[in-house]
Amino acid sequence: MKIIAEIGTSHGGDLEKAKKLIDCAAESGADYIKFQWVYADEILHPNTGFVNLPTGKIPLYDRFRELEVEPGFFEECLRYTHEKGAKFTCSPFGLRSLEELLAIKPDAIKIASPELNHIPLLKKLAEYRKTQDIPVIISSGVSKLADIEEALSILGRENITLLHCITSYPAPEEEYNLNLIPNLAAIFGVPCGVSDHSLDPVLVPSIAASVGGTMIEKHITLSKETDGLDDPVALTGEQFALMSHCIHQCEAAFRQYGENAKNYILKQLASEYGDRVQKILGSGIKKLAPAEEANYGRTNRSLHFMRKMKAGEVINMEDIGVLRTEKVLSVGLHPRFLDNVIGSKLSQDVQNGEGVKWEQITIKNQKI
Repeated sequence: MKIIAEIGTSHGGDLEKAKKLIDCAAESGADYIKFQWVYADEILHPNTGFVNLPTGKIPLYDRFRELEVEPGFFEECLRYTHEKGAKFTCSPFGLRSLEELLAIKPDAIKIASPELNHIPLLKKLAEYRKTQDIPVIISSGVSKLADIEEALSILGRENITLLHCITSYPAPEEEYNLNLIPNLAAIFGVPCGVSDHSLDPVLVPSIAASVGGTMIEKHITLSKETDGLDDPVALTGEQFALMSHCIHQCEAAFRQYGENAKNYILKQLASEYGDRVQKILGSGIKKLAPAEEANYGRTNRSLHFMRKMKAGEVINMEDIGVLRTEKVLSVGLHPRFLDNVIGSKLSQDVQNGEGVKWEQITIKNQKI
């Protein structure tokens, strides 16, 4: 089972802190060390709403702006990760960050759950993969089977790993439904693991290993008290090392007991965690977890107007953003309709940041 240590943006733009996090991840058993290549305007509209921080209430867009760094930052992180014997992977959030990430030749590309339906991003990556078969890891939080199928129809299934996920911070262990791991692998014909945002370093990772998961991703931090966006749900180095140890113990059980290893592992876990183990295994049926149901559509990407526009204006590419809706804006059309929207005319006035709706546009002289 491959282990990904998600540093994300917890480096805060400080290269020395990033190297300390890489050290921590490598020493704690990570096979892959992961970052997030953030440009705020690829993720959110400036009017998306506010986030509450210990220092006060600030626009979420501004918080993401604080996390932007130069490409050279990640190039050095990649070099240092390799020096420590691990592989480098990173999540892009738009076409610019993807292009810059591919330029430094990462060991794998990670598509985060909210970008599972970022159709332009997936198409650009698929085009690259026609000549350079880079491994791709896809998280599937806040998604339905059809969303996963559409993403895989664009990217293909070769050299793809799918991670079951619950997009909630923290994610409740009992909602993880880890019997989905073998089911998703069978449905889509790709290896499957888990991206885990729960707090326990042992429970979800060990159960995922017991049901045949091939990869696990978990956040890592130097301290839960620092101000990284994901630090409160991340594991410290000591906790991450415990998780890695437990996963390797599960692997040893499979070598010793073969097909009986699953029952052995689950029995051992049940002796400590009781009936929580069966709850975490779940039904194996793919559906939105209760913790993420309300976010479907808002966390994922949709089409948004990037300026105030008047009825009769023709919509150009720069007028539309493929963005997470998040806090206060209205949800727009699915990104698959971007080509239909570009070149159409507005049938009514629209506001900056508003989600694009069919009733607002006219295509080929026919109002949709």
